Amino acid sequence: MSDALLSIEDLVLALPEAADRAHAVDRVSLSIQPNEILCLVGESGSGKSMTAHAILGLLPPKVRAAAGKIRFRGEDVLALSEKQLRRLRGGEIAMIFQEPMTALNPLAQVGRQVAETIETHDPGLSASAIDARVQELFTQVGLPDPKALAKAYPFQLSGGQRQRVMIAIALSNNPKLLIADEPTTALDVTTQRQILDLIKSLQEQRGMGVLFITHDIGVVADIADRVCVLRHGKVVEQGAAAQVLHHPREAYTRTLLDAVPGHGSAAATQSDEEPLLQIKGLQKTFTTGSGLFAPKRTVVAAKGIDLSIARGDTLAVVGESGSGKSTLARMVLRLIEPDGGEVLFNGTDVRGLKREALRQFRRQAQIVFQDPYASLDPRLKVGESIMRGPMAFGTSRAEARASAEKWLERVGLGKAALDRFPHEFSGGQRQRICIARALALDPSFLIADEAVSALDVSVQAQVLELLSELKAEMGLTMLFITHDLRVAREIADRIVVMQRGAIVEEARAADLFDAPQSDYTRRLLEAVPGRDFFAGRQMQTAG
Repeated sequence: MSDALLSIEDLVLALPEAADRAHAVDRVSLSIQPNEILCLVGESGSGKSMTAHAILGLLPPKVRAAAGKIRFRGEDVLALSEKQLRRLRGGEIAMIFQEPMTALNPLAQVGRQVAETIETHDPGLSASAIDARVQELFTQVGLPDPKALAKAYPFQLSGGQRQRVMIAIALSNNPKLLIADEPTTALDVTTQRQILDLIKSLQEQRGMGVLFITHDIGVVADIADRVCVLRHGKVVEQGAAAQVLHHPREAYTRTLLDAVPGHGSAAATQSDEEPLLQIKGLQKTFTTGSGLFAPKRTVVAAKGIDLSIARGDTLAVVGESGSGKSTLARMVLRLIEPDGGEVLFNGTDVRGLKREALRQFRRQAQIVFQDPYASLDPRLKVGESIMRGPMAFGTSRAEARASAEKWLERVGLGKAALDRFPHEFSGGQRQRICIARALALDPSFLIADEAVSALDVSVQAQVLELLSELKAEMGLTMLFITHDLRVAREIADRIVVMQRGAIVEEARAADLFDAPQSDYTRRLLEAVPGRDFFAGRQMQTAG
């Protein structure tokens, strides 16, 4: 470790007394060489992000380094003053955060935000030189029309473009070490592929060391030189990527590998019954912007969509961001009004339903949203959130409480969760609460809108298994929205692929993966992280 760019030696990060364990990180040791990508892998709460924040001296209040050393180019970071740390942050060590929309200042043009980082570390540079540097960086990270885009605000950019801006900020002062904290988790598969390729190529060009934090084994397979696996703040296993991925020594590493969705396909069902849901010629166009400062833009979110879902089936809708997936889900529930077409539920056009009939329909058709943190009222106890739905339809408080207890037991949380608040639960547990809340109304149709995309791989596997079990027990029909084709293959009977508001392909899950008919579908499949690695594992398993 003597010639390492970064070396962490027996690091211990102590948590406050009220925490669920004593240490966020417990005697962690790892190193990164120049021109090397080390992937730090583990479930939520394993200590990945806390380790990264410790490197930059950005630990939360009441969390402290109780023991160990963090050496960057031989210098102990933990012994540096705040002034010395500011020299490192954004200079020799840079960080890309998971969610660029919260990391970027919404009130400042993106070019100005890159320029501020340059000015902080090179105050003598002229304004014209800084502008030229900003445009050069935007060109390097693949942003279109750098001069014009520098004047845009974060909300005017796509998720992939915002992440490219974050990468430009990180690279603005030629760092020696780049920390990437889940930078592709919220992105669709093709944008994710572009960002991974960009980080890899920039790392090779600049000879940077990269600490890449992720829970996605596919990402690890594509970019890692070495891998370090964390669990409950401890290092479980580390070594060369090929060794850890193909010949893991530890049972926990094998569990992470096995939890990745897409190893098999849901068994397709055949039904001669009338479909529960039929969509005919659905149309929706959005017009955004008007006036001098915001040019008018028209987006077609639904272009004559026709599809149906048989009772008891799961239909997955996949596609890139902006393809119209979530708009489709919201139009089915009439959270967004279509411009034209029909949405037939049990043979009745949902678009014609009035007050009480619409209310009864929404009891039958429930939705689980992507972000469980935003979906639950933080001021309500979990039990109250689940009880309110049944009580709104005339169920007594005592019966609603008993139902809430039953569903919390069924989703694996237990009735003790009833009197706790959402902030006391992990992301995966909150999503289970959202599922319990939806099912407490005894629906026949469930929409899952990116319901597992924000979860780490093992929790994702648990929620998918839970949904499959509930589907079998209750005869649920599901519309499953996702950008992750591996998830779609795991849970769906059939898959619909959307692009720019239109359906480009529809097939049984196994058929779509084995013999895609559309060029666009083939591009999506080729962009899946770790595709070759997992294909090899499937062949080994089959053999």
